[in-house]
Amino acid sequence: MREAAFVKQNKNKWLKFEEELHNKKSPDPQAISHLYLEVTDDLSYAKTFYSGSNTVTYLNGLAAKAHQRIYTNRKEPGNVFLNFYTRDFPKMFYRHQKQLLLSFLIFSIFIAVGVFSASSDAAFVRAILGDAYVNMTLENIAREDPMAVYKQMGEVDMFLGITINNIRVALMAYTFGILAGLGTVYILMQNAIMLGSFQYFFHEQGMLWESARTIWIHGTIEISVIIIAGCAGLVVGKSILFPGTYPRLTSFVKGVKEGLKIVLSTIPFFIIAGFLEGFVTRLTGMPDFLAIIIITVSLLSILFYYVYYPIYLNNKKLNANK
Repeated sequence: MREAAFVKQNKNKWLKFEEELHNKKSPDPQAISHLYLEVTDDLSYAKTFYSGSNTVTYLNGLAAKAHQRIYTNRKEPGNVFLNFYTRDFPKMFYRHQKQLLLSFLIFSIFIAVGVFSASSDAAFVRAILGDAYVNMTLENIAREDPMAVYKQMGEVDMFLGITINNIRVALMAYTFGILAGLGTVYILMQNAIMLGSFQYFFHEQGMLWESARTIWIHGTIEISVIIIAGCAGLVVGKSILFPGTYPRLTSFVKGVKEGLKIVLSTIPFFIIAGFLEGFVTRLTGMPDFLAIIIITVSLLSILFYYVYYPIYLNNKKLNANK
């Protein structure tokens, strides 16, 4: 990229950073820190390709001012975890809404593939879920307790086992993003096809509602967060394929860090999903309205935290800067 094009592409960001630095209203240190990281990345790029230029001199000065402002205006750290979940992460995640949407679309498409395949081939469900699981479920249906599988383990053992397994799947979806995002797509495909064939199996047995109102008590959060972990993997893949103005290695490191933050944000939700599956889903006799309330609250919580809240914080910041 020519230097003039590089300057034109990033000029507005640098000017915005200067405004933040000269803001006498005690600007948000986190916002400055984020912009500081971007400017230092730009400085690294400029040093590599435009060594000794005015652009390098300008960015050096800007980075020095930012460093001084950050460390002279830093507040006491307070609760690091609370700040991460309530402020730092949502602000960062706003930039990855497109990857979240893409992860959701990929998952939805492969759910449809699972449903279509199960409806077209009677052996497909057994190939995906296994003969042992299908036979056991058919026996449970015959005994008029189709969801008995959720009552076989102790509550605590099931809670711990499910939570650990779900976190493992999320980490796989994230780390496989290093394969240019294709590994993440594969993990999403596996889980989505399994879900689609699973739900079609119960539909075929005339138990779709019974399965849905039971499974989605924990599955609403569990499946949603697997999609979000898929978003983390796609962020890593994007950083490799589309580095933008950054050197590819710099872009990759940044993508890995932000993807890891996305995965870390899901851990409390996986714990909640594991708790629901271990202690609540087994209560198959609960009234439908109570199951619907749990499912609805779970869905709204996910949408609030990962969609609405990041947009709200971003708009709040934009309005404050006007």
